[in-house]
Amino acid sequence: MKIDDDRYEYIKAEVAALFERYNVNKWPIDPFVLAKRMGCQLEPYSSLDEYRLKTALTVSKDGFFLEDRCNNREHIFYNDKMNKNRVKMTVMHEIGHAVLGHHNWINQELAEAEANFFAKYALAPPPLVHLIKPSCPSDVARAFSLSYEAAQYAYNYYLKLKYWYLKYGISRDYEQRLLTLFAQAV
Repeated sequence: MKIDDDRYEYIKAEVAALFERYNVNKWPIDPFVLAKRMGCQLEPYSSLDEYRLKTALTVSKDGFFLEDRCNNREHIFYNDKMNKNRVKMTVMHEIGHAVLGHHNWINQELAEAEANFFAKYALAPPPLVHLIKPSCPSDVARAFSLSYEAAQYAYNYYLKLKYWYLKYGISRDYEQRLLTLFAQAV
């Protein structure tokens, strides 16, 4: 599903604001630390009883976000039997749902596309990718502790922006804020 350009810009700015708010300033970015700082309750599937596990797997084999309005708590359930890099992407994806307010969205396809983009951008922000001057997806995978598949997406997205960065510099406000925030990590 295509996300409109203004919404992409909004999501990127939200990632920068989130990192500032919760003092995320080192890479590789750890979505577990971020979720805890946000007050989200992390629930591995392995901690669920048989009935709840069966229900969770019916909702998603990877994980899901649940807002408990009665107790004013947010929960991220995740399948901890998956590869650690997939779990990392899943948890960041679910953080994306929380941050972007996808609590009762009618258009689930759009909500999933936005959360996927949020996770990709948050785990390997292109301005930070640019700092390592990657020559291939493996460079991104190593620097940001991503699976090769996730690194390919991040690298290809970076390549789309690389020309802009080389010609105009890293010029958007949220990009500058990310660079400032992560300056000590370089």
